Amino acid sequence: MPKTPLLAVSLMLISGLALADVSSSRQAELTHLLKQDCGSCHGMTLKGGLGPALLPAQLDGKSTDYLVITILEGHPNTAMPPWKNMLSEDDALWLANQIKQGID
Repeated sequence: MPKTPLLAVSLMLISGLALADVSSSRQAELTHLLKQDCGSCHGMTLKGGLGPALLPAQLDGKSTDYLVITILEGHPNTAMPPWKNMLSEDDALWLANQIKQGID
């Protein structure tokens, strides 16, 4: 496996080997993170704020791979930080799937 995290994530996602294996307790933690931490920039209802909306309609056309990489690596020169020090690849994949589906 390549040592570059971004490349490793990209190759794993492209190959279709990445399945979000996240326990139910971790899912609860990630849902809280999404609503509170992500919500602090993307709006508490994820309809947008400092950051863009994270609703299924706004994410249409953005691949799950793109969202995972964005979550883990952030966007340089913007307010979007990298979360790779706090989230695993499975965590990021689970979050990406949740925001693409819409959360309650």
